[in-house]
Amino acid sequence: MDQHSRSCLRGRFMAEDAKKKVKKEKIPRVSMPEQEPAVRAKNFLEVPTGYTPEMAMKEAARCIQCKKPGCVSGCPVEIDIPGFIKLIKEGDFTQAIRHVWQKNSLPAVCGRVCPQEIQCEGRCIVGKKDDPVAIGHLERFVADWERENGTGELPPKAKPTGKKVAVVGSGPSGLTVAGDLIVKGHDVTVMEAFHKSGGVLVYGIPEFRLPKAIVAQEVNFLERLGVKVECNAVVGRTVTLDELFEEGYEAIYIGVGAGLPRFMNIPGENFIGILSANEYLTRANLMKAYLYPEVDTPIPRAKNVVVLGAGNVAMDSARTAMRLGAEKVRIVYRRSRQEMPARIAEIHHAEEEGIEFFLLTNPTRYLGNEKGRLTGMECLKMELGEPDQSGRRRPVPIKGSEFELECDMCVVAVGSGANPLLTESTPDLKLNRWGYIDADPETGKTFKKGVWAGGDIVTGAATVILAMGAGRKASDSIHEYLMRGW
Repeated sequence: MDQHSRSCLRGRFMAEDAKKKVKKEKIPRVSMPEQEPAVRAKNFLEVPTGYTPEMAMKEAARCIQCKKPGCVSGCPVEIDIPGFIKLIKEGDFTQAIRHVWQKNSLPAVCGRVCPQEIQCEGRCIVGKKDDPVAIGHLERFVADWERENGTGELPPKAKPTGKKVAVVGSGPSGLTVAGDLIVKGHDVTVMEAFHKSGGVLVYGIPEFRLPKAIVAQEVNFLERLGVKVECNAVVGRTVTLDELFEEGYEAIYIGVGAGLPRFMNIPGENFIGILSANEYLTRANLMKAYLYPEVDTPIPRAKNVVVLGAGNVAMDSARTAMRLGAEKVRIVYRRSRQEMPARIAEIHHAEEEGIEFFLLTNPTRYLGNEKGRLTGMECLKMELGEPDQSGRRRPVPIKGSEFELECDMCVVAVGSGANPLLTESTPDLKLNRWGYIDADPETGKTFKKGVWAGGDIVTGAATVILAMGAGRKASDSIHEYLMRGW
């Protein structure tokens, strides 16, 4: 081989090596900036502060644009995730948000509270060998960018059909149905029992996790599209479903959530200082009790707080108590860390803020003083046995492991049930044995003609995005019915 040939061959090998090195080079996941734990534990400002445009474009560059994207199949509303991320990478944020709007009318909400780690990001191909692409952070970024810098241009709407639809409840499920049907040309009215729209997004999720201004902006977006929102409308009391049909509505969607408080029914439950998470968070969030006395909604304040449960609601309650001045806040949960249903990010944030975890611990009775006030609780240590019906290992009491835990307030966050307010006024709505509405999981159709239901009132307490996914399926079915019949 002559010198020229050897030189060419060496050059080719060097080029191939260079390509390999480029391929191996990994862009680390762009971390979301946050308030420092010691600072944020004393205020109600949002914890993550958001990506800059440069950070968003850098993170978007990590997406490899898969031919068969697992992230899309992991999204309950099936957003074209690679499509909007590609537009972010190119710096076209306006088109990126419009790409998201094709499937999701609440991107600023979803970007903040969806459990991306077990849905879209959980199926990200990049995540098989590296950290998954921060899909939630990117969705939040384009929604926030549009709110702060956008033109206000609305997505196109179909011609009016003349069909009227009533949506009962303005939570994530109801708002999704309203957004889908308004762009399809139908006349949509949302009826909300509270004085503010947003459902669980405003009464259940704290300001530091989902600012109320964000929810208001998302609702305003729907109103600009033409959705009518009526607050203080308690369907089932002020008006029945049958009366709505008489008023000219041709289809009704029920998305009232599952807001009935649930307690543990253990001795001493009537002591002063024991609250449901529903009441505690509603006072703090919807009624802005954290601003008392500026806002005249009182809320119990305590120095030594125990929260029962380990879901997102429990984390929200514990972190709220810390911000309201508690010196000590503890989470009591009867299973281990592996079984905790809360998002990993919420558990992490709670620990950073100084909240203690008493795991494999179950309260057996409350303790109080002669004035009827809570002073503590008796607890029992547990160990995990065989799995139960949920697939989680069943907690088994350890004999002789009783101990007392001091506290002057307890927030019970062990789940919620179906509020019978609406269903009691509609006897021809079929319910299951737990009081939830029986509806087709693929269409949302109930056994009452012209009525659909979805979200927590069908499934029991679940996530925001699953409620939105149910709303998406129901809106398609409602549209089909309005145009072609039952």
